[in-house]
Amino acid sequence: MRKSRFTQAQIIGMIKEQEAGIPTAEVCRRHGLGTATFYTLKAKYGGMEVSEAARLKALENENAKLKRLLADTMRGNVVLKDLLGKS
Repeated sequence: MRKSRFTQAQIIGMIKEQEAGIPTAEVCRRHGLGTATFYTLKAKYGGMEVSEAARLKALENENAKLKRLLADTMRGNVVLKDLLGKS
């Protein structure tokens, strides 16, 4: 997945600008992003504060780590079953 050019604080700042009444096109032009990208980011970060966004990122990282651990464990179980079945 591609890394964003903007930090979570910047994204939340852009959303707050738009919510304060600045037209979406103006916010997008000022920050150099497309309106579709803006609305995608707004769907993900809308209504959040910076601390909540940081917590979300930490939970996503932890979830990815746990998924990798589960996949490794399941792969190990398959190998052990194959070894026991061939004996």
